[in-house]
Amino acid sequence: MEPAASLAPDAAKQPTNTMTLQIENARPEEKELVISLLKEADLLTEDLPNGLPDFLLAKEGGVLVGVAGLELLGSLGLLRSVAVSPSHQGQGIAGQMVEQLLVNADQQGLQAVYLITNTAVHYFDRYGFMPVDREQVPEAIQQTRQFSGLCPSSAVVMKRNLKHQTA
Repeated sequence: MEPAASLAPDAAKQPTNTMTLQIENARPEEKELVISLLKEADLLTEDLPNGLPDFLLAKEGGVLVGVAGLELLGSLGLLRSVAVSPSHQGQGIAGQMVEQLLVNADQQGLQAVYLITNTAVHYFDRYGFMPVDREQVPEAIQQTRQFSGLCPSSAVVMKRNLKHQTA
């Protein structure tokens, strides 16, 4: 995940030029572009799903400037791969994508969304994510490659409950 300072959603949300930001669903043929942006942000690419289902791309003038994904695991989701091109950080792009993914997760009836981060705890707490003990993470999340090996055990796991949680 990106450092908290580079993702401020309250920063000016207007693009710095006359181009219009578009947020759209990722297409399978865009995977290499996504990998390039994630590598630039030092994020994992080894376990990206084929076809990039439930991934959003932010584009300005047809150029990829941001990505965020949600991995669906039954009634749970794993927010992942949130990155914005350095030239477009501070414009609220990541926040727009995260908010849209959370709305989508809620509309799909997910109970909770988790994420794993090394650097962006303070960024994601503004979206209602709270750190959780790794031992309390559901098995579906623990079995992901991110949790079980790709992310270091020192990474913080965070959770956000959604409206559709069980009583």
